Amino acid sequence: MQSKLLAHRMGDAAVALMSGMRTVRCPHPGCVVRIRYRCVDPDEASRLTALATDHTRHGAKQ
Repeated sequence: MQSKLLAHRMGDAAVALMSGMRTVRCPHPGCVVRIRYRCVDPDEASRLTALATDHTRHGAKQ
C-alpha cells in the first residue's frame, strides 16, 4: 500500500513540475479524492486544501 501511495505522489509531483499545478490528496486510507489547481489566490488555495483534506466533507458515510 505504501509503494502505491508513493507512486501516486511521485506522479503528482511530475505533473506539478510540468504544468505548474498543485495537487492535494485526501489523507484518509483508500480515498481517491484529489484536487488539482493552479493560478489561484492564497484564499482559494486554502479553501481547496481544506476541502481535499477533510474526508467528512467529501466522502464519509453517515
